[in-house]
Amino acid sequence: MLNFDAIKEAAQNYEAAMTKFLRDTIKLPSESCHEGPKAKRIQEEMDMLGFNKTWIDPLGNVMGWMGTGEKVICFDGHIDTVGIGNIDNWDFDPHEGYETDVEIGGRGVSDQTGGVISAVYACKIMKDLGLLNDKYTAMVVGSVQEEDCDGMCWEYILKKDVQIPGYEKLCKPEFVVSTEPTDGGIYRGQRGRMEIRIDVKGVSCHGSAPERGDNAIYKMAEILKEVEQLNENPADDSVEIKGLVKMLDEKYNPEYKEANFLGRGTVTTSEIFFTSPSRCAVADSCAISLDRRMTAGETWQSCLKEIEDLPAVKKHGAVVSMYQYDRPSWTGEQYPIECYFPTWVIPEDHKVTKSLEKAYKSLYGDKRIGPEAEMPKRSARPLTDKWTFSTNGVSIMGRNGIPVIGFGPGAEDQAHAPNEITWKQDLVMCAAVYAALPTIYTQD
Repeated sequence: MLNFDAIKEAAQNYEAAMTKFLRDTIKLPSESCHEGPKAKRIQEEMDMLGFNKTWIDPLGNVMGWMGTGEKVICFDGHIDTVGIGNIDNWDFDPHEGYETDVEIGGRGVSDQTGGVISAVYACKIMKDLGLLNDKYTAMVVGSVQEEDCDGMCWEYILKKDVQIPGYEKLCKPEFVVSTEPTDGGIYRGQRGRMEIRIDVKGVSCHGSAPERGDNAIYKMAEILKEVEQLNENPADDSVEIKGLVKMLDEKYNPEYKEANFLGRGTVTTSEIFFTSPSRCAVADSCAISLDRRMTAGETWQSCLKEIEDLPAVKKHGAVVSMYQYDRPSWTGEQYPIECYFPTWVIPEDHKVTKSLEKAYKSLYGDKRIGPEAEMPKRSARPLTDKWTFSTNGVSIMGRNGIPVIGFGPGAEDQAHAPNEITWKQDLVMCAAVYAALPTIYTQD
C-alpha cells in the first residue's frame, strides 16, 4: 500500500527546491527555437537528483529516466515560451520574475515550465520513498517548439530513427501525462486544430478602368462570407451551407458524444494577403489563413473538403491547402511537418484516466484544490474536464495512439498573458500526484 501522507510530506519538503529551480529557468532564453540554455539547466538538475540517464536529443528535447522497470510512464512538458509581448503590460520583469509565500511570477511559469519542474521532483520522490520497481521506468521530457508547432517534438521523438545507447526502447511510453496547466483538474482531451490557406488568382489592370481586370480581392470577399457562414450557420435545412455545429448532432457525427464533451469546432479568418502592381491597380492575387479548431469526428481531410466544397471556392477555382512547418530548432535540426494537430480524447473509463483520478483522490479528495484566490473558478468546474487550448497530445495520442492524460500546475488563463503567475501549492500537489501515479497504474 502506498503511504500517501509520506508522498505529500516529501513533495511539500521540496517546495523550496522546486521554486528555486523554476525561478532559475525563467531567467534563461526559452522562446521557441532558442531553448538551449533552459534544456541544459534542466538536464543539470536531473543529473544532480540522480536520474539513471539524461539526454538531449538532436532536436533539442531534454529527457531523463528514473528507474529501470519494464513499462515507460512519461511526463511531458514543453520548455519553450511565447514572447513577452508589450513590456508595458507587465508589472514586473518577466525574465527576473518574483515570488511571494504563495505564488511565482515570470514568463513560462504556468505555460508551462512549472509542469516539468514538478515532474522532475516527482521522480526524486519516487526514488527517495523506494517506489521504483521492475514494473516501470519514469521518464520526463522537456520538449521544444511546442508554441510554434504543437506535437512536432513528439513526432520527432516517436518517428525519427535516433538511437540512445542503452535506452533504445525507452522513447515509446506506455502512456504520457501532459503537464500543461489544468487549474487543479484532470484533463482527458482537447479539440484539435489545423492551419488552412486559401488562394485565389486574378488579373491586374490600371485602377482607373477596373473592368479590364479580374479583382482577386472581390473573389476572396465572397469566400470570406461563406467561411463565416460555416462558423455561424445552424445545421438545419434552412441554410445551404450547414454550420460546424452539425458535428454535435448524432445525425452527422458518430462521435457526437465526445464532440459535445470537447465542444464544437470553429473556424475563423486569421490573416489576409494580396499582390497588386500598385495602389492604383487591380489586385492579381489574394490569400487568407484560417484557424480551424476541430472536435471529435473531424479530420484534416474532412476539414479541407468542407472548404473546397464551398460554392464560392468552386466558382473562383480557389486552391485550398494546409500550411507546413520547417523552422530549425535551437540545435539546427529540422523536422518538416504539416500544420495539423488532431483532436484527441481518452475515455473516461480508461485505465489511465482511472489511475490518475485514484492518485489524486487518494491524496487530495474528490474536488479541485488550489490557492484561495483561484478557488471560485476551480470549484465551479468538475474534477475531470478538458483543455480549451492545444497540447503535445495532438501527436502523442492524436497521431500515434499513445494514451495521454492531463494534470499540471498553473492556470490556462495565464498562458500567453502578461504578468503570468503560478502557485507553489500547485507545484507541490502535482509532484505528489505524479509520484503516486506509476505505482497505482502498475499495481492494478
